[in-house]
Amino acid sequence: MTRSLTHRGPDDEGYWIEGSLALGMRRLKVVDLEGGRQPMPNEDGTVRVVFNGEIYNHQHLRRVLEARGHKFRSRSDTEAIVHAYEEWGPDCVERFNGMFALAVWDARQQRLFLARDQLGIKPLYVHEGADGVVFGSELKAVIAAPWVSVEWDLEAVDDFMTYEYVPAPRSIVRGVAKLLPGTSRLYQRAGGGRASGRRYWQPTAPMATPPSPAAAAGELRERLLGSVRGRLMADVPLGAFLSGGIDSSIVVALMSIETPGRVRSFSLGFGDRSYDELPYARLVARRFATAHREELVVPEIGRLAGQLADSFDEPFADVSAFPTLMISELARREVTVALSGDGGDELFAGYDHYRAHRWAERLRWLAERGAWRLVDALLDRLPPSSAKKGPINKAKRFAQGLRRPADLEHARWWVFWDLTARRALYDRALVGALGSRDPFGYYRDRLREGSDQGFAGLQRQLYADMTGYLPDDILVKLDRMSMAVSLEARVPFLDHEVVELAMAIPAEWKLRHGRSKWILKQAFRDVLPRAVRSRGKEGFSIPMKQWLRGPLQPMMRELLEGPAIRERGWFQADEVARLVEEHVAGRENHAHRLWCLMSLELSLAALAARAGGRTALTRMVAP
Repeated sequence: MTRSLTHRGPDDEGYWIEGSLALGMRRLKVVDLEGGRQPMPNEDGTVRVVFNGEIYNHQHLRRVLEARGHKFRSRSDTEAIVHAYEEWGPDCVERFNGMFALAVWDARQQRLFLARDQLGIKPLYVHEGADGVVFGSELKAVIAAPWVSVEWDLEAVDDFMTYEYVPAPRSIVRGVAKLLPGTSRLYQRAGGGRASGRRYWQPTAPMATPPSPAAAAGELRERLLGSVRGRLMADVPLGAFLSGGIDSSIVVALMSIETPGRVRSFSLGFGDRSYDELPYARLVARRFATAHREELVVPEIGRLAGQLADSFDEPFADVSAFPTLMISELARREVTVALSGDGGDELFAGYDHYRAHRWAERLRWLAERGAWRLVDALLDRLPPSSAKKGPINKAKRFAQGLRRPADLEHARWWVFWDLTARRALYDRALVGALGSRDPFGYYRDRLREGSDQGFAGLQRQLYADMTGYLPDDILVKLDRMSMAVSLEARVPFLDHEVVELAMAIPAEWKLRHGRSKWILKQAFRDVLPRAVRSRGKEGFSIPMKQWLRGPLQPMMRELLEGPAIRERGWFQADEVARLVEEHVAGRENHAHRLWCLMSLELSLAALAARAGGRTALTRMVAP
């Protein structure tokens, strides 16, 4: 199990085995290089901890715990977890500021405690079966246990085809679940290993909001500065991803305040100018005098596609995984830790679909008229532009979203396989196996939960993305791609105290007169270059639609016309062939759908190879 995670921790390994209990770890040395070995015990060995991540407030916790009589033997943040558990038991996680997946064995109480950080930055997979509990940072570690059967979860397949990722708590393997963000799980050996879980943190609507935009901007700036300051904790070289967008530029700016003249920044560019953000990144790097490294990349597509499948385990079709892996490789040549700007879009309404939903609300009356149906049909027939976005592509995407259920709100523009498209794609046996399940239930649940927590309108949409899309897509991508090259990525925007402040800021200060992230830009208007503040959201993406017509076309045909996809019998071969031919001919842009199918094939093959003969393909019988 630990050998499968060597990439996450190439520097050290550790084990502790007692009877039927075993703890193992792989370590990437970042803090207290010599003293932080795991599994880490307390003084008498009755508490032992394995842990992936960082506890940024561990020095504060140490002072509190020492005042209560605890003795520390190292500078490691892991030891703060050990003594915090001794002092407060499972409630200790409520005091942690950081990113973590952790396990504590309590020999006195004969119980195993698992927990995941508030926002879900670090992953934790769990299998509960007749043979016991198995947990690990990645799916590959869990299925390495020989008694964990590998059978595909068809409802997870349906979710993946809807969202391009497998939402928690499901995984692509039946019987293996993901622990949700901000939750913990306690297993008691007495009574046959009974389990209990709780959610110890989630965003809630605040009792009070900042008195004015100026006050909100000032407090936001101060809290983000404190978050960055804490995330500079390292005994190894450290740098930052710099895209030239507002979020990564703010992180670099705050790093330069704390460590002037010592910031290292890393950027990628592409030959297609509509995807190239290097000019903005250079502008920020010059402003803050960073030691800047950039590359204009010509990706090794075949190698990267295979590496993605092996790193994610589960199917994952967000194409920004490619540049995330490439910039991680670039940064890892010089540093062991990199700060990222992820999370700003979900906190401050940075995505286009928030504006799209507002336009949809205003144009609801038009969508019911015959004239709109004519416009919609004309847009559907227009061939896509080769540019990254552009007016034609934006108009086509907006029209597609309007065809989807209105109660999905902004999530209508996340979906690339709606019900009609899936019915055309799925084989009759798969349709029968799925029955009448609602593939949009995941997002409807997120919106409903946001309402229960006291949020409405845009704030409820932000809540849905913060508890769904963010941990299940964005943070999965960041964790797996950085860890694939043994790089630790840190996300200052997702300090849970920053998140709590952000959710207290009124929606009209985030999306103001059609301008996204207004309050965030106000907070840093005197720091960032004007060109960076005024540019729109671009996204960290790649020219996948061109790649599928060029260097990735042979792989696409091999995967989607090969025997494996036909023998599995989930999809209609004629419909898959139609998507391929229309895209290659340039009549339509099916890049998201085709890469989704390719990612599924690559991931299932990689998992099956890891599981060996234990792969049990789900049998489907047509009704």
